[in-house]
Amino acid sequence: MLRVGSLLSVFVIFVTVSASGLQSGLEKRYQEELTQGESVLWFDPGDVAALDLAYGIGGSEGQPQPPFRFVNEDLSGTSPKVNVTDNSDKKWNIKWGHEAHPSTFCSRLVWACGYVAETEYFIAQGLINGVQGLARAKSFVSKDGSFVNARFQLRSDSRKYLQGQHWTWTKNPFVGTRQLQGLKILLLLVSNWDTKEENLSIFEDDSTGDRHYLYADDDWGASLGKWGGILTWTKWDCSGFAKQTPDFVKGVVNGSLQWGFNGKNQREVTSDITVQDVQWLLLYLGRVTDAQIRIGLLASGAAPEDVDCFVRALRQRIEQLQRVTVENVQQANPRAPVE
Repeated sequence: MLRVGSLLSVFVIFVTVSASGLQSGLEKRYQEELTQGESVLWFDPGDVAALDLAYGIGGSEGQPQPPFRFVNEDLSGTSPKVNVTDNSDKKWNIKWGHEAHPSTFCSRLVWACGYVAETEYFIAQGLINGVQGLARAKSFVSKDGSFVNARFQLRSDSRKYLQGQHWTWTKNPFVGTRQLQGLKILLLLVSNWDTKEENLSIFEDDSTGDRHYLYADDDWGASLGKWGGILTWTKWDCSGFAKQTPDFVKGVVNGSLQWGFNGKNQREVTSDITVQDVQWLLLYLGRVTDAQIRIGLLASGAAPEDVDCFVRALRQRIEQLQRVTVENVQQANPRAPVE
């Protein structure tokens, strides 16, 4: 999970907004509680090019420490998952399947751009002691408890997940901010087509002595594949991801970008993103290097051929964003210098 205590002490530039504008769908009890703290979507990540995408926000010291002990099977969502504790008594949620790779990588990319993200690691192989009674995860864990290719996501008591409380793309404290638009652009960048409300979570954090409510898209598993429809969406599919890359940005109409993306809640995540929103995000995304992307992909279990493919496609998409901002700045001010 996000080490908010250290981040809040180092990075002091926050998007903090009164939570009084929360959607009416929240229970009154939560509405009253959320007005007692600051709402946080984004923090200044500092020197983006210096961030370590090999380990992400948890750092090398935060990795899961074997042996792992079985707690129970997690039957939420659609992916096979179990809960375990490690040798340090930390709690982890383990996920298998096509979402394990993109979830790990994308959580690090959005963290590098300043957004609230989960602490996640990809473990190529390991052993879970005491496994019993598995249902969906049965095909991913051997009888002796051994497994391969799993995503570990930290479950921390220092950050309280507000069960059942979600925000939407159109109703949240950050509507109209560059930071919210930037998160949408990142979602489009990695073709995360699973944009449903259940993935938009709120966490309560009191670790600094002041209460903060952390807003996050906490599920990036449906990324780095093809956008499309129910029968054509894919995950962790660089061939499909690369083929759609030329249509990532379709153009600009009246200052707003037009996107090729087709996913859940398409209108909410693609409408009214301006050239200025893109310019703001590129202050951070534009500083992520190919070397960092490569390291992050390798740490997420990508095969060498997939690493090369994803690096090329992601760089091409970032360059499309850069070109569209330069072209529109030049159209608006022909004398402006081209950077």
